[in-house]
Formats: sequence, C-alpha cells, structure tokens
Amino acid sequence: MNSTGIEEFFSLQWFLPDTLSSFEWVNPEFLYLLLIIPLIRFAKWLINRRTRQKLEIALPEDKARKSRSAWLRLLPPFLLSLAVILILTSLARPQRTNEQVEQYTEGIDIMLVLDISESMQIEDFIPNRLEAAKKVAKDFINGRFQDRIGLVIFSGEAISYSPLTTDYELLNNLIDDIGFNMVRKGGTAIGLAIGVTINRMKESPSQSKVMILLSDGENTAGSIDPETAAKIAKDKGIKMYSIGVGKEGKVPYGTDMFGRKRYIEQSLDESTLRMIADLGEGKYFRATNNQALDEIFGIIDRYEKAEIKETRYQDTKDYYFVYLFYGIIFLLLWLATKSTFMVNALED
Repeated sequence: MNSTGIEEFFSLQWFLPDTLSSFEWVNPEFLYLLLIIPLIRFAKWLINRRTRQKLEIALPEDKARKSRSAWLRLLPPFLLSLAVILILTSLARPQRTNEQVEQYTEGIDIMLVLDISESMQIEDFIPNRLEAAKKVAKDFINGRFQDRIGLVIFSGEAISYSPLTTDYELLNNLIDDIGFNMVRKGGTAIGLAIGVTINRMKESPSQSKVMILLSDGENTAGSIDPETAAKIAKDKGIKMYSIGVGKEGKVPYGTDMFGRKRYIEQSLDESTLRMIADLGEGKYFRATNNQALDEIFGIIDRYEKAEIKETRYQDTKDYYFVYLFYGIIFLLLWLATKSTFMVNALED
C-alpha cells in the first residue's frame, strides 16, 4: 500500500455521513441491525439507573459520593458499541464504483467547398447568400464529432483555404474571415474547386470522404470542366453533395445611388450541380432561403454520421476493510478495559 493509500486508510473521512451516503452497499440489511444498538443501550441504562438509585439509599454518603466517579464504567460499553457498529458496517460491504466511458469513431473526411463569387452578395438570403452559407457551415461543423473537415473557397479561381483538421475552433474563425475579396479573379470555377478538393483528399486514409459543394452559378471559369473533375473525384472514392442557392427571377442586390433597393434577374444552372451529385453518388439540394439551407445541411449531417463506438470501464473499490480494521481495534480495547483497574478500582 503506497503512502496515499495509507493516508486514505487511516482517514476519519470514512465515518462522516456524507461519505457513507456516497457508498453502494452490497449487504444493506446489516445496516438495519444498527438500530438495535441504541435500543439495547437505552434498556440497559434504565436497569442500571434503578439499581444505582437503590444503592444510593443503602450506601453511606461517602460511598455514594465515591460512586459518582463511576462514569468510567461507561468507557467499556462505549467501546463495545462502537466496535459492533463498525463491524456491522463492514458486513454491509460499502463499495464505490467509478465508471469511465470512452467514445471513439473512425471519423469522416469532409471538405466544404464554398462559392464566394460576386453573385453570392445577392440578398435573397439574410443578410446575403454568402453570410447565410457561412452560418450554416459553422453550425454543421459544430455538430460533428471527431470528423476531419477542410475548406475550399472559389470564384474565378479556387483556393485550399484549410486542410482537413479536427480543430473546429480554427475552422469557425477561418469561416468568419471569408470575404468576397479573397479571390480576385471573377467568375465561377466549379470544376477547378473540385480539382483542389481532390488534391486535398486523395492522400487521406479515411474510408469515408465527402465533398459538400455550395454554389449559385454555372461554371464560367477554370481550366477543368466540372464533369471531368467529378469523374476523377468519384474514382478517388469521394462522395459528392451539391447545393444550389438562390431564387429565380428578380432578386435584391445592393442599392442604387439614391439608397433604394436594386433588383436584378437571376437564374440558376441546376444541371451542372445535379450532374456532380449524380456522379458522386450523393444528392443535389436546392435552397431558396435561410431556413431551407439550414435544413439541407441538417439532412446531410444525418446522412454522413460516423458510427460512434462506446467502451465502458467500471472500477469497483471495496471499503469494508477500513471499518473492519477499526472495529477490531475498538473490540480489543473493550476486551482490555472491561475488567481492568478502572472497573476494579470503582468496586473497592
């Protein structure tokens, strides 16, 4: 037993009520026997009191005065009572169980691919398409467990904005910093964005690789067309989801020189985004407002959940020996004092 164990063994904390209440009892029926002890002591006290009253009448005054020192007689029965209480407590077998739960999963590699082209400033989402996409992306990240997530942003060019990582706080900070001026070349290079995603994920050892592409336009830039890029991604084992954002027709876009809302005609080329999802064995979604976009990310989150495995460890520790040890000590003290000079001296 180490020094910590010795200190724990001899600590008086085991006799405190709050400590007793924290135990689990294997044989709790022995605790009910503790109620008998005060009843026996009370009955014996009544008998002794009547006997003492008779003696006080029969004995001379000096003998009666001497008998008042007989409180020392209480020590042996007190030690015996304490020994019985401790032994009964040990027979009830107090235990404490410490349960530890370990959760682990193999995880999924997920690449979020966000369009930051000029049209993402359109205000059919609140406050605009990009800010709405950033919010749901952060909510999606915060709902994951041990998945590695990376970021690709694109307009006329594509940038690997963050490698795959489980540092979700870093990802949230990076998403907050995303702005329209991060890629200077205009246009929408969807194929190139998929190509950058492939480069980031091709060396991943994960069994599950997922790309979530969010865009509001057709492919108008880049050195690789979306279909070719999607086929390569499929060969690399990347599952692809695509989300088309935006309403059809007139949509609000900034203000004119007088501060009034300006409206422009808007359409969405869904065929490219559908083709990407079909090739990637994923699914295409269309979002026309903030709520729909939030629901879409919720659906994808449910689709791509890694199995979380749980291992439980139970460490059960017995403490009966502490009470048994002290119980034997007080029992030996009782045996040593019940017929010692303290009692004999009082009988002289």
